[in-house]
Amino acid sequence: MTRVALAALMVLSSIVQPVFAQHPSRSSPEALEWLQKIAAAPRQHNYIGTFVYSSGNHIETSHIIHLVDAEGEHEKSEVLDGAPQEIVRNNDEMRCYMPESKTVLTEKRWLQKVFPALLPQPLSNLDDSYIVKLGGQERVSDHACQIVELEPRDDKRYGHKWWVDTRTGVLLKAAVMDKDRVVEQFVFTQLKIGGQIDKELLKSKYAAKAAEWRIINLVSSTMGSGKLGWQIKNPPPGFKKVIEMKRNLSGKPMPVGHIALSDGLAAVSVFIEPVSGQVSPPVEGLYRSRGAINIYSRTVADNIVTAVGEVPPTTVMQIGNSVVNHKVK
Repeated sequence: MTRVALAALMVLSSIVQPVFAQHPSRSSPEALEWLQKIAAAPRQHNYIGTFVYSSGNHIETSHIIHLVDAEGEHEKSEVLDGAPQEIVRNNDEMRCYMPESKTVLTEKRWLQKVFPALLPQPLSNLDDSYIVKLGGQERVSDHACQIVELEPRDDKRYGHKWWVDTRTGVLLKAAVMDKDRVVEQFVFTQLKIGGQIDKELLKSKYAAKAAEWRIINLVSSTMGSGKLGWQIKNPPPGFKKVIEMKRNLSGKPMPVGHIALSDGLAAVSVFIEPVSGQVSPPVEGLYRSRGAINIYSRTVADNIVTAVGEVPPTTVMQIGNSVVNHKVK
């Protein structure tokens, strides 16, 4: 699965601890204002461009068309490398077309972050978990950019470095940082911001053929807090439960439980499925999927618990090890 697909399908309750007592530095007010611009920009501007995702030896190119009108946001992104794939979004409704498997995945945009729209709206208080500061100015893809850096207040999350178009607030480049090491990055190699966009360009080129394809609705049902019968007892500081649901996953005969947590930027998903019916014993332990996304699995009360998130390995392990069944004392 491509990095864009994994991020789009990864959807993407704790008390926030007094982080300022641990780290006295405060964010720059000017930098926090830039965060508001970054969060608002995708909901205000049309753009068409090509961007490259890179992590280690892996490079992936995508084309994106984004339109804002009276009905909201409309977007089509297409992966240009490897297996063909399109993601079409109308506000929070997403459809992923995968022609090789003749499958369409439908999904709600819960916590998914697809470059360049990396921040939620309304913007939560990222200042609790990150020190936000301004860097210098550089040029990216022939656009003047302001650099904004998010330094994590602890070792439970990655840092971020963003290059922001000074005129519109659109992100042109984004790097996930593990201290001084770039874990992964996105960068526009070509981008046009503003101007009219023909809405026909946002229709999937597979739409007609897809009428005969298999359609999988990934969201089975949302649930009230605690209704799944599972809880995360010791999440890292700043990570709060944002949704609880049942999900349909490709290749799974029954819906699986899903709890999503976020610190306002980084998201971690916890999936819970019964061991019964497994063809082979589950693989337990930590393994890296790609770039900043880490995955950790373990068995709890005859269920496979899997934590997936754009966070350091120790964080997915802490969250995965904190998952308990209500019936377990």
